Amino acid sequence: MTSPPSVLVGIETGGTKIVCRVIDETGRTLTETRFPTVTPERVVDTLVATIQAALPVGAQIGGVGVASFGPVIVDPASPDFGRMLATPKAGWTGFNLMRALETRLKAAVVIDTDVNAAALAEHALGAGRGFHSVAYVTIGTGIGGGLVMDGRTLKGGLHPEIGHLPVRRAKGDAHPSTCRFHRDCVEGLTAGPALAVRLGGRRLDETPEVRAIVCDYLGQLAASLLLAWSPQKIIMGGGVMSTPELLPEIEARMKLELNDYGASAVAESSPYIIAAALEHAGLEGALIMARTASQSDPGKIRS
Repeated sequence: MTSPPSVLVGIETGGTKIVCRVIDETGRTLTETRFPTVTPERVVDTLVATIQAALPVGAQIGGVGVASFGPVIVDPASPDFGRMLATPKAGWTGFNLMRALETRLKAAVVIDTDVNAAALAEHALGAGRGFHSVAYVTIGTGIGGGLVMDGRTLKGGLHPEIGHLPVRRAKGDAHPSTCRFHRDCVEGLTAGPALAVRLGGRRLDETPEVRAIVCDYLGQLAASLLLAWSPQKIIMGGGVMSTPELLPEIEARMKLELNDYGASAVAESSPYIIAAALEHAGLEGALIMARTASQSDPGKIRS
């Protein structure tokens, strides 16, 4: 007896918009939609309607992957797997999008952070192909990172929050942090909002003094990632990284920070820090997660 055709669903949730893509078994896109991040109940209604409208006659949903903004519980062993923690986004604190979609769609749903999903996609399809371990860092409105080892993302009690790792301030740098929690974290000093203050309308490639500070702090971050995780490559993406030739400067600062310590041997093969390759890595990662869910026993998804 021939099995009914199935579709895979990838969803990426962000602070301002939700993206949903439905593909068939061949990878062909059946629909892709974007809509604002409103209340979770309205988001679920829109997602369910979009997905059901895209289903071919007789088809079923094989799996759903959600690349979520955080903080969110991503430990599959937790009874609260999928629950959103405190967030300024109205109505989302305590909401469990994964459970809501499972209930409404009657399908296997898995969830991970948006940056972990992007790391997964870069490892499988992008700049990290061929390496068994990669760290992915995005530098945009915030700074986030994920580690993939042999096709699995790192998850502990929660998920990595590398944007809040502290850095040593450069001499003379008295700019206030834009992070309301930390005075000296890398996100508060080098992410988009911090750079907007530092640049005052100028571009990063026009301001060598700001560029030097950015490379200093991101180099310190890269050194911390290498020492803590020892990935074969560090992949960097996000809006800030669109400035040309930042990566070699960041890598040079990282090596200066490591000071020829033994662990620096991991970075001997240059370039060690490489540019992200995928335009929609989070959504691509969500679809990889959906495929994994489709190949698993739905009853074991949360085991």
